Amino acid sequence: MSPKTVDVLVIGGGQAGLATGYFLRRHKLDYRVLDREPAPGGAWRHGWDSLQLFSPAQWSSLPGWQMPETEDGEWPKRDEVIDYLDRYQSRYDIPVDRPVTVKSVTGGGDGLVVETDHGTYYARAVVSATGTWSHPFIPSVEGIENFQGEQIHSAHYRQPEAYEGKRVLVIGGGNSGAQIYAEVSRVANASWVTRHPPKFLPDDVDGRALFEMATEKWKAEQEGREYTPAGTLADIVMVPPVMEARERGVLETRQMFTRFTEDGVVWPDGQEETVDAVIWCTGFRPALDHLESLGVVESDGRVKTDGTRSVKEPRLWLVGYGDWTGFASATLLGVMRSARAAAHEIKEHLES
Repeated sequence: MSPKTVDVLVIGGGQAGLATGYFLRRHKLDYRVLDREPAPGGAWRHGWDSLQLFSPAQWSSLPGWQMPETEDGEWPKRDEVIDYLDRYQSRYDIPVDRPVTVKSVTGGGDGLVVETDHGTYYARAVVSATGTWSHPFIPSVEGIENFQGEQIHSAHYRQPEAYEGKRVLVIGGGNSGAQIYAEVSRVANASWVTRHPPKFLPDDVDGRALFEMATEKWKAEQEGREYTPAGTLADIVMVPPVMEARERGVLETRQMFTRFTEDGVVWPDGQEETVDAVIWCTGFRPALDHLESLGVVESDGRVKTDGTRSVKEPRLWLVGYGDWTGFASATLLGVMRSARAAAHEIKEHLES
């Protein structure tokens, strides 16, 4: 089969890929999006059942169309985000091929060759927007390979009922750790384990306020002035399940254990404890395996960029992986700035 040829190929059909597609469409460029998921929703399709945003809908929207308000007036839930992304794709007629898994990206003539499980694509420019969800991170802990109990990352956690009556450790001091611990602790003998004490935000501070503070910090850095925000995007937002855990008097953490045993862990004071399951809420790393063949992935697992554009491969852009590819670009609202910039640069590149 001959390669499918387009001017721009976007790899990843989640929020970053759709936002980039929106701006490529505005520039009237010939583009397609490849998505390995069987349906719209990106990483949100893999979130746990009760996952809820910590910002209101108007602060959780992609460019061009505000996320509809929820019926109950609360912050949007996982399924509502998935529905929004589905309708967003349809609203702007974003061309997505799915499910398509990208195997490699290599140089080829004036463009890039993208090999997939559904044939070969050729593009003059490629945008990688695969995010991080498919690369969950679990830290190295002594004895981890000997532990016989269940281990699962938050990427694969679904609901607390599977842990009813069990002894469970939820590890990680961020929002996912707080939310998962809050619901697991209702049905299990659970402990919340962190390396450092978590920082809880005031009850009236949500993701909207955090984003405003983060934006002001970014502006201050650009202008060379000092600004110390009252909170960061890593601090814990007091969503209803977390507040409920606090009301139950269980919103406390334990210091990280020193090592695993076959049937449990050893705490810093030397006490051994039997544990049935461990839920790792320890974050993710960029999903960039498809770019290894280009030789652009550095030892830290990232790609050197100038803004969103690869330094080593000028026909490649990266959108949505975090602040290193654009301020707050891993968020629904924050991805707009970097997606717009990437699309504008691509247009100029194609016209040069």
